[in-house]
Parts: sequence; structure tokens; C-alpha cells
Amino acid sequence: MSQLWQARFFTTVNHLRDLPNTQVPEIAFAGRSNAGKSTAINILCNQKKLAFASKTPGRTQHINYFSIGGAQVGQHRKDETKVDEIRALLVDLPGYGYAEVSGSAKHHWQELLGDYVQRREQLAALVLIIDSRRPFTALDIQMLEWFAPTGKPVHCILTKADKLNRTESANALRLARTILSSYVDEEGKPFPFSAQLFSALKRTGLEEADNRITQLLGLASQAPDEKQAEGPGEERQ
Repeated sequence: MSQLWQARFFTTVNHLRDLPNTQVPEIAFAGRSNAGKSTAINILCNQKKLAFASKTPGRTQHINYFSIGGAQVGQHRKDETKVDEIRALLVDLPGYGYAEVSGSAKHHWQELLGDYVQRREQLAALVLIIDSRRPFTALDIQMLEWFAPTGKPVHCILTKADKLNRTESANALRLARTILSSYVDEEGKPFPFSAQLFSALKRTGLEEADNRITQLLGLASQAPDEKQAEGPGEERQ
């Protein structure tokens, strides 16, 4: 069972000053409002309504946190999460590219997104959700430009791959890897950026995404110890 399945709602914030005072690693999910970000989070966490998938793009306007650990799997959703037992946090950032919102709201969200991805020390990596049929819009590039100087990993998930044929899928993945490889440090070394194809409908790329995210959160290295501590026929929570 994936450790991401333990995810549960932790908190929501609308200002940087309200970010949780936790020290565990965070992975943020960013992407255009209609790229399938909420659906990808829900599929990865094996929950139907963990992340809010709105029919109106841009409706999710806050930073939403989901905790890994700190609660027994299957507990009632209202049970209190024990902060000292949280091992990692998944962060659902507001979707960008929305049209039907005020200019002041757009400006606030842009500042919130930019400041969070550039300054949050606990942020271990960014998962960039991109529609494989419309790869790397100007706003996707803007997110990369904000985040790349941190030198932290980016994993690009190209969603809706079931809408593409084999040639189109290969071309989309090649384009993504080409763009990501163009980001280098001061010594000319590529940043730790990666990409994959993903389909929530066909559930393709699910294992690859899960492995990469748990690795970036440092959860993969915990698995052997946890497994060793389990007794026959039981799981350690």
C-alpha cells in the first residue's frame, strides 16, 4: 500500500504568514486550473474527494495541506491529527491560468504562488501538472522560472495521456524532457528535473509517480524499516 494513501486534510491558508509551523518535507503540486491537478492528487492518494476538483477553473484559491502520517489509516476524518507524528505534507497550490476572477485576486495568487515556491524552506520538490495535449504554456514556464533557482527537484506529470496516440505521447514526453533539461545551474549542470506520462482514466504512470513522490519526500527510505517492524498479517501505521 502506498504511503500516500494515508493523506488527510491538514489545513488551508491564504497568506504566507499562516503557513503551518512544521519542519517535515513538503511537496507542492502546481499547474493550470484545467490540467487535472486535483484529479491526479486524488488518484495518487486513492481518495475521491481529498483535493477539491471544481467544475469552474480557478475556484480553488487557497494553499491546501494534506498530512502523511499522524493518523491511523481509516480513522474518522474528524479525528485530531498528531502533528508530532506527521512525516510529510502534500501541498495543493491554487491553479493558475484562470480567467473569470478579478485582477486583484489574480495578483494576490500570483504573489502567493511565487513567494511560496521561492522561499518555503520546507519545500523539498515541485510536482508540475501539465496537460500533455497543451504542454508548457507561458504560465507553466513562469512557474519553472520561479522555482528553478532554488535548485530543488521538479517532477513533471503530463496528464490526460490517454487522449494521445503513441507517437503524440512520445513527442510530448520528449518535448517536456528537452525543456526541463535546458535549466542548468551556474556550472552548467542540469537541475534534477524529470517528467513522465500519466492518465487518471487509464491509471497509467501511477506507480512511477508514486515512487518518485515518495522518494522526493524521503518516505521511500522509511519503507524497509516499517516493513521489518510489521508483524504477520498487520501493517504498522
